[in-house]
Order: sequence, then structure tokens, then C-alpha cells
Amino acid sequence: MDLKSINEINLQNIGEAPAAIKAVIALLIVVVIAGAGYWFLVKDQIEQLDRVERQEQQLRADFELKQKRAASLPAYEAQFEEMQRMFASLLQLLPSTAEIPSLLVDISQAALSAGLEIELFQPRGEVRETFYARVPIQLRLRGDYEQLAEFVSSISGMPRIVTVHDLFIRPGSSDSDLLMDAEVRTYRYLEEG
Repeated sequence: MDLKSINEINLQNIGEAPAAIKAVIALLIVVVIAGAGYWFLVKDQIEQLDRVERQEQQLRADFELKQKRAASLPAYEAQFEEMQRMFASLLQLLPSTAEIPSLLVDISQAALSAGLEIELFQPRGEVRETFYARVPIQLRLRGDYEQLAEFVSSISGMPRIVTVHDLFIRPGSSDSDLLMDAEVRTYRYLEEG
């Protein structure tokens, strides 16, 4: 085929053009139609497919996380039941409102049985917290080191929860005499309703 023959092609009567020219023109038409089809139909669908695939990956990750949580639910339920049992047993260590006066007597008896002189034994009003109330008792005790240690040890061994706070020990009037200022606290569970 000669290039000069391309210039002599009559576009009005393309059917008489050589087969090679017809093939090139048909190929150009197919390429233009395919390009337009891609641009107007396929391109948006490919972008939508990419978005949906990303969304699928996110949903898969969420599903796997939720599946792991669901698989461990029985273990969490068992742990929760164990925590409830422990909480119930710890609640039994807290004195009730009716037991507080006898607990105060037990604390003063612990001081006296350790051989300490009680200079100050001042129960204060209870302080309410979220689900419990603190019952503080301000103490000033006089005795030697061993007596003070015996008192603190006997407080820690009581059947109800009693803690010692703000402990301050200073020398007393004699060489072996010590003064201990402390706040002893017990706790009471605030029952719902």
C-alpha cells in the first residue's frame, strides 16, 4: 500500500477504500467506542469496586475483632462470676452499721491489751464514698515501741477490715516512751436503695 493512496481516499465513499484502510478505520472506531465505554461506564464501577473492597476489609477486621470477643465471652462471664463471689466474700469483711460500735470497743481493747495508754480515742463521722463509707477514728497512744507494734499487728489481724493511716510516732516524756498519732479507718458498704 502506498502512502499517496491514503491521500486519495474519498471519505464520502469509504466503502471503496482498500481493506487495510477499512481495517484501520474500524480499529479506530473500536478504540474510540472502547475508550468512551470505559470512561463513561467502567471507570465509575472500578472506583466503586475499590471503595467496596476497602469497606469489605474494614468490615472483615471488625468482624474478626467481634468474633474474638464473642469467643472469649464465656471466659469473661466466668471471670465476672468469680469477681462477684470475691466481692461478696470481701463484703463480709466489712462491718455493718450495727457492728461498728463493737468494732470500736475491739480497737480500744487491742490498745489496752498491748499495754498502751490511750490519750485520744475520737471516732469521727463517716465519710461517704461511691459505694462505701469510711469510718475514721483519731488515736493518740502512749507506750514503747513493742507495744505500738503489737497494737498495729493486732489491728491488722482483726476479722473486719481496719486500716491505719497518717501514722506519726514521736518521742514521749521518758526515754522508752513514744507517742503515736494515727487515724484508724474501717469501712462500711453502702447498700443500694
